[in-house]
Amino acid sequence: MVRAAVLPSVGSPLEITDIELPDPGPGQVRVRLAAAGVCHSDLSLSNGTMRVPVPAVLGHEGAGTVVSVGEGVTHVAPGDGVILNWAPSCGSCHHCGIGEVWLCANALAGAASVYARAADGTELHPGLNVAAFAEETVVAANCVLPVPAGIPLTDAALLGCAVLTGYGAVHHSARVQEGESVVVFGVGGVGLATIQSARIAGAGTVIAVDVSAEKESLARRAGATEYVIASDTTAKEIRKLTGGQGADVAIECVGRAATIRTAWDSTRRGGRTTVVGIGGKDQQVTFNALELFHWGRTLSGCVYGNSDPARDLPVLADHIRAGRLDLGGLVTDRIGLEGIPSAFADMLAGKGGRALVVF
Repeated sequence: MVRAAVLPSVGSPLEITDIELPDPGPGQVRVRLAAAGVCHSDLSLSNGTMRVPVPAVLGHEGAGTVVSVGEGVTHVAPGDGVILNWAPSCGSCHHCGIGEVWLCANALAGAASVYARAADGTELHPGLNVAAFAEETVVAANCVLPVPAGIPLTDAALLGCAVLTGYGAVHHSARVQEGESVVVFGVGGVGLATIQSARIAGAGTVIAVDVSAEKESLARRAGATEYVIASDTTAKEIRKLTGGQGADVAIECVGRAATIRTAWDSTRRGGRTTVVGIGGKDQQVTFNALELFHWGRTLSGCVYGNSDPARDLPVLADHIRAGRLDLGGLVTDRIGLEGIPSAFADMLAGKGGRALVVF
């Protein structure tokens, strides 16, 4: 029996309770969690913005130590530090075949499985495959990757989502070039990782935008050169800060129609707008045909930073070891499982960066 945060039904409060985990079967790994990040996607799963089979144990950004492995698992062994990979590629679908592993058609197939039981015998699903909001979890072997050497295990949890997403948005989706101007909308965990990654890419002006004045110090420590409080005049302010042209690149990390539209309006003619934030189906963004022609901008979605964890984790590790990427700079709260509901409330209120559950 281990403690876990269980979502009994969509829209219900999380319940911190004991669950029963089985031993790992063939091709499975049991992991004792060191830490798990509280991501906005977990909030979206809990409130129904994104669908998840319930009841479920949420949490998809985590790292820990291998406890035991099932038959056929050879790439990790008991005692190894591992990062949870919530979107493993199957290697055989169309997108995997053309190298777009972040769009794997079967990445979330495991989320529909039953992986554990509540104390009363109720079947539980692993939210986004890995069920990181628990002291221990059992996952498919392709859901774990070895922690790169020299990376503290607790900090490594952030590599499982926020950092891969933010880094990938800059380097793989928007493809920021040295000297370009970048504006980042939303200074949460992903937004802070995006700002750091823009700095690493050599961006000239890095503008952070958020509704909270209290996040300015966080943004500037991450590498923002300018800070704008979100308002009806945000796009005008960004054009003023970029010589009247607009930013070369705008990266939206919020997932709201109004913010996506503002990001688009803040981008220069011929620039790139990348949407990282996950919004609901009710969030409709509109453009007219003339402006699409006239502005010549590129608007693109971005899934998991368009990242391949196996390829990108060693690169990120080099940046961390060299001091260019500060994982601790993303974290504003260290909490226990009982603190997850408060972390959800802070996200809704626009407070803080990343909350990290430390076991």
